[in-house]
Amino acid sequence: MLSYLLSLCFMIPLCFMKKNYWLVQNSLFLISFVFILNNFYCNFFMSISYYFGSDVISYGLILLSLWICSLMLMASEGVYRNSNFYNMFLFLVLMLLIFLFLTFSSMSLFMFYLFFESSLIPTLLLILGWGYQPERLQAGIYLLFYTLLASLPLLVGIFYLMNCSFSLSLYLLKDVSVFYDLFYLCMIFAFLVKMPMFLVHLWLPKAHVEAPVAGSMILAGVLLKLGGYGLLRVYSFIMLSGVINNFVWVAISLVGGVLVSLICLRQMDLKALIAYSSVAHMGIVLAGLMTLTMWGISGSYTLMIAHGLCSSGLFCLANISYERMGSRSLLINKGLLNFMPSLSLWWFLLCSSNMAAPPTLNLLGEVCLLNSIVSWSWVTMITLSLLSFFSAAYTLYLYAYSQHGKLLSGFYSSSMGFSREYLLLFLHWFPLNLLIMKAEPCILWL
Repeated sequence: MLSYLLSLCFMIPLCFMKKNYWLVQNSLFLISFVFILNNFYCNFFMSISYYFGSDVISYGLILLSLWICSLMLMASEGVYRNSNFYNMFLFLVLMLLIFLFLTFSSMSLFMFYLFFESSLIPTLLLILGWGYQPERLQAGIYLLFYTLLASLPLLVGIFYLMNCSFSLSLYLLKDVSVFYDLFYLCMIFAFLVKMPMFLVHLWLPKAHVEAPVAGSMILAGVLLKLGGYGLLRVYSFIMLSGVINNFVWVAISLVGGVLVSLICLRQMDLKALIAYSSVAHMGIVLAGLMTLTMWGISGSYTLMIAHGLCSSGLFCLANISYERMGSRSLLINKGLLNFMPSLSLWWFLLCSSNMAAPPTLNLLGEVCLLNSIVSWSWVTMITLSLLSFFSAAYTLYLYAYSQHGKLLSGFYSSSMGFSREYLLLFLHWFPLNLLIMKAEPCILWL
């Protein structure tokens, strides 16, 4: 693991050399493939290995971070072509990747907190520096204050835990059990905001709408997963409080998921619709995780990986349309089947993945989550059925409204797209359908 970290650090000077944009991107792809080939992680669930504390959960999320950051650079060719500050953009993406790498491989709870909060800074600078509209300042403030407001109680909780157990090692904390409701709330609230849970989700659509395509990809692909990863780690020592109090979060997540799905059905902005769909998907992930069953935990982890690839691909599609049409409005982006016929296949494939159609990894994750939540309580079947129905409804609305109909924007030609864009979409969709072939780790955990 240290060799990968050193490779990333030694790539920093490349960011500031002239015309090295694609060299950095290809180097990240190379590191990703080498990381895939080295299956050195410990096979046991929630066990710490000798590689920076990387286990099954860390391995998948580090690989997702490397993959999404590589694809971010491929999607952001406009920054390289039109901006004089593309080397600073490269530097921010690389620093964000290093922070995420260190977050997922930290063995100390305090170091995890430090890098967890540090990842906010490059994201904020990406939104403020390369966002599309003046409202990006407001979106940056929302992102900053929602996240920082919840992170102070987490820091206080970590100090209290240090005072109680005299250790912050994740491996040693598995044998510690603290049973205080206030401590329980302090430890999980920052992660609930980061997921984000319904009621504290407002920063996410604002950040997505104002962010550049790279910012949207990393937000949807990896940064939302930091909350789920943090919850998986801290529940090892607040399990007793969780068993008693988690019904509150399950109820909020499921009811919130239904309400957010209804909000999706009246969105006219492509990126806002995809952003709100992320909130709905994270709602079911959070509900499954809060059941604290192995079905729920493995299903939430699977859906986090699947959503990272699927949602990132949808933001890429929205950006490709935005670059041609100059607008994200669904009214203007009607009839794309006539204007960009070759991209309609990719819209269909990624929209079907978003609604958990087979053979995508989303299907495996949702089956595990439905199993865990229904076995936790039969009452949840009402909200789960509504959530599944509306999830399919807003995805069909997104596809049908954008692809069908007459072009209102005056475009009477057709645009076939670039090979770079097709490769970018293929590299989102192919792993999403290929990973269902490796479902054994999920089965082995149960």
